[in-house]
Amino acid sequence: MKIGLLGYGKMGKVIERIAQERGHEIVARINKDDSKNDLEKSDVVIEFTAPESALENLKYCINKQIPIICGTTGWNSSIEEIYKLVSDQNAALVHASNFSLGVNLFFELNKRLAALMEPFEDYQLAVQEIHHTEKADAPSGTAITLAEGIMENTHFKGWHLGKENEKDSIGIEALREHDVKGTHLVSWNSDVDQIEIKHTAHSRDGFALGAVIAAEWLLDKKGSFTMKDVLGL
Repeated sequence: MKIGLLGYGKMGKVIERIAQERGHEIVARINKDDSKNDLEKSDVVIEFTAPESALENLKYCINKQIPIICGTTGWNSSIEEIYKLVSDQNAALVHASNFSLGVNLFFELNKRLAALMEPFEDYQLAVQEIHHTEKADAPSGTAITLAEGIMENTHFKGWHLGKENEKDSIGIEALREHDVKGTHLVSWNSDVDQIEIKHTAHSRDGFALGAVIAAEWLLDKKGSFTMKDVLGL
């Protein structure tokens, strides 16, 4: 499979290595100010850039009908516009707040735990995420997905950036520390005990492998998908 990389920073280089280990060829390595023309050689594009670049990158690939894997977060307010464009162009997209297999299992565990905890009013919810200081958006897309999973199974109706919950809104505490690949913690706390689930990424390899697996899965498909579809969860 011929893969084009949109974003050739730390993440892009890890994706390159893992894709090549799996027998794929990298035919384009595109950074912010580079021409995108070489992407047309690709069977699929994997995009990890920044929120301010993601929409333009998505529209370019969708309009060219190049299947695209998007790992950039911070653009979800435009998701319906992108879904419509994918449908109109008969294109293919997998987007996810996190491509790690472990995180996607964590998402499902989080939903189940939230449903179990909802009847027990003595427990107070806390959500925290920690990332490296270079991460542009806060809270992380992964933390937002966790909050949305909780909202589906509890009385909470929204989320906000901040440590404390506010009535029906989940507070997400976002911390930035040097060289943290990604840590997410959901805890339910009472006066007598605490229940918590936590995911800690040790390297970028898990995210990169998931993105390459998604690219392999998407190759012969049309439509908009998430990692839940890719993994059959």
